[in-house]
Amino acid sequence: MTSTPERDEKVHDRPVPPEDLRKVKRAALASLLGTSLEYYEFFLYGSAAALVFGKVFFPAENEFIGTLLSLATFAIAYLVRPIAAAVLGHFGDRIGRKKMLMFILALMGTATFLIGCLPGYDTIGIWAPILLIVLRVLQGVSVAGEQAGSSTLTLEHSPHGRRAFFTSFTPAGSAGGFLLGTAVFAAVSELPEDMLLSWGWRVPFWASAVLVVGAYLVRRHLEEPEALAEARASGKAESAPLSVLLRTHRKDLIRVFVISLYATIQQVPPIFGVAFATSPAVGIAKSTMLWTTVASFVVGLMVFPLAGAAADRYGRKPVFLVGVLGSGVMIFVYFSAITSGEISMIFLAAIVLNGMVGVLPTAIHPSFFGEMFHVKVRFTGLALGTQIGFAICGLTPTIGWALIGEGGTNWLPVAWMFLGFCLVSAVAATTARETYRTPLGELGNPVS
Repeated sequence: MTSTPERDEKVHDRPVPPEDLRKVKRAALASLLGTSLEYYEFFLYGSAAALVFGKVFFPAENEFIGTLLSLATFAIAYLVRPIAAAVLGHFGDRIGRKKMLMFILALMGTATFLIGCLPGYDTIGIWAPILLIVLRVLQGVSVAGEQAGSSTLTLEHSPHGRRAFFTSFTPAGSAGGFLLGTAVFAAVSELPEDMLLSWGWRVPFWASAVLVVGAYLVRRHLEEPEALAEARASGKAESAPLSVLLRTHRKDLIRVFVISLYATIQQVPPIFGVAFATSPAVGIAKSTMLWTTVASFVVGLMVFPLAGAAADRYGRKPVFLVGVLGSGVMIFVYFSAITSGEISMIFLAAIVLNGMVGVLPTAIHPSFFGEMFHVKVRFTGLALGTQIGFAICGLTPTIGWALIGEGGTNWLPVAWMFLGFCLVSAVAATTARETYRTPLGELGNPVS
């Protein structure tokens, strides 16, 4: 008998075997913890780039130029991510999700620990920023495959009707990592400036060594998804996933790339916003902006699973569109609050933007994007499509800083740029298929 979505839905409405639930819960937990650690390390760099690295690695008579160069190193990692995504995606589809996730974890941990060990410009001169850029590139390579690998593995373990809920724990991990990294950096930022610039900023980077060990202990117990294991056992796994992806899923790859421009939500408020608010022209305290970010992500962690559950009930597209369009509007409120200097308004605007509406598209993108691809090319498609878009978004803090100019407080060009990215993403999202009722085995275009 021919399978149909309606018939398979009834099958999947039956109770899920306990063993299958254990597998998906283990995968979701591993994704949450592993991605938390990856993004703790990755976004720790963002806080340091906005507040410290301009003075340690790029000393200049003009502080504006030093901060601009520092933020540029944050963006560099995004430029290498598309290439890294293609490579990591290839091996993730060829040899398995788990092996690549273990490699990614080790790479990020090593690079982050070594950043904490780097001497500053005053000690080794030009080699300080050069080595910083090299290690930042390695961070970018690692992150290029982290969310795609974790999302793919969790998606393929998830029962029908709950895929968005379980995969929402992967981006929740990125928010948790952002929260942890920002909180730790907020704590060390309370040190006197001479202590912060000499050794204080290094402590959070060194702490990553302990976190990596914890993530390894969780991830080593993961199992490969049955769908991928069956494809490999039957010899049907693709030897060249990228070429197959470009032949069979080209439109979906482009669609994911354009929709991924929503990720400017993850860059402008928490990275550029902190640098802008704490600039001499605006004068908000560093600790205030860091703890504002912490508060917004505490709220966000509670919203992630709710957003996933809503996407399983009402569909991927409605939840995504509400989030991305709502963020485009809220950015104006957020910057108005910053320039007003009212701390309570800054906290409220940040919580609504970073912790509520901005969470919606972030929470469901693993299921929304991953369901566009066939199992044989899913890791490659999800990694490459998102990382091309994310690479462009990673440039927005640097572009924003250049737009406001030295000593500037006119945030409107940055807000309009942000809204433009959100609108382009929303339009592209409307062209996607709605897949929340489609069984796992029928997702993606046929691959032969």
